[in-house]
Amino acid sequence: MIQGTSTMDRPVSRRRSVPRRLVLAAAVLVPLALGLALWRPATRWFSAERSVDASRLRLAPVVRGDLERDVSVQGRVVAAFHPTVFSPARGIVKLQVRAGDVVEQGHVLAIVDSPELQSRLKQEQSTLESLASELERARIEARQTELTDRQQVDLAAVTLEAAQRARARAERSKEERIINEVDYETAQDALRRAEIELAHAREKAAFQTDTREFELRHGELGVERQRLGVVELRRQVDDLSVRAPVAGLVARLDANDHDAVEQGQPLVTVVDLSAFEIEIGIPESYADEIGPGTPATVSYDGREWPAVVKVVAPEVQASEVRGIVAFAEPAPAGLRQNQRLSTRVILESRQNVLKVARGPFLENGGGRQAWVLRGDIAELSPIEVGATSVTEVEILGGLTEGDQIVVSDTSSFADARRVWLRR
Repeated sequence: MIQGTSTMDRPVSRRRSVPRRLVLAAAVLVPLALGLALWRPATRWFSAERSVDASRLRLAPVVRGDLERDVSVQGRVVAAFHPTVFSPARGIVKLQVRAGDVVEQGHVLAIVDSPELQSRLKQEQSTLESLASELERARIEARQTELTDRQQVDLAAVTLEAAQRARARAERSKEERIINEVDYETAQDALRRAEIELAHAREKAAFQTDTREFELRHGELGVERQRLGVVELRRQVDDLSVRAPVAGLVARLDANDHDAVEQGQPLVTVVDLSAFEIEIGIPESYADEIGPGTPATVSYDGREWPAVVKVVAPEVQASEVRGIVAFAEPAPAGLRQNQRLSTRVILESRQNVLKVARGPFLENGGGRQAWVLRGDIAELSPIEVGATSVTEVEILGGLTEGDQIVVSDTSSFADARRVWLRR
């Protein structure tokens, strides 16, 4: 007899089933929420004509501040002072330095051996000694002549006194009728002659004194003139040791050691390493706006160094005008001759203007339009620009402070008017 299956049956627990209404609600709400989440991006995407990855673009805000209209040029460091010393005379040069040597002011750079100049110095010194000796001899003779003149005056005075006494005796004798009229008149004539001789002796002595003083003065001037000539020749001989006019570096030797050189021939060029300037090439189109006194800055060692345009050449070469920029304060340490530095010449300074960072957008839009951000959408809007500098652009119209625009290259936007920037 076949038994039933009751022994094989096992009780099974009954599972709770999900309500049918919840399933239907989930089926409706999930797609709806997903649709709402995608609705806004989809709306923006459909309203835009093109989409671009925002990470590939450079954005900049429109801000208010000061703007400097400038031009950036490349400059070359040159020494402000680089004197060349010349041969003071004809002779044989003996160089005392080599190119690249560091020298102090007054350091002997070269010695010129000039036998001709040294011989002239000895001759002029001998002439000076001779003139000095002649002057001393003239002084001795002047004293002798003065003594003789004084003696003549004294003798004439004694003769006058004797004549005066003789006349006095003659007058008394005449009164006593001892002498005749002839002897009396003779005494008077002798007195008159003695007076004239004394007067002439004194005038002659005064004339001789003037003559002696003139001759001595003439001799002194001759000695002084000769002395000055000797001093000048001695200076020229001393200058045969050619010295460095400034402390610096020997940049160039214009003559070889033991060369025969002529007077005025260049010998050595020294570069003053303590004073540098920047030689720049100004584009011809900006030359009329730049002149001596125009402010500038020089970029070096991570900072801007204030400077000023010192010289602007009057001629154009290869579409550029040469200029010299001098530092407004001591030049930075570490500069080297012919080192290339970026220099910014400030043409104009404007205060409190709307401005934005300069970028390729300026050329892409011709300076008349820019892409302005409205949320995630960049819209092409007309703008008006003013002054431009190397890094900034003045905004005259079309934008307000706080606006953000695309300043990078926008050629990938093609002809679109609205572009979605994907984040």
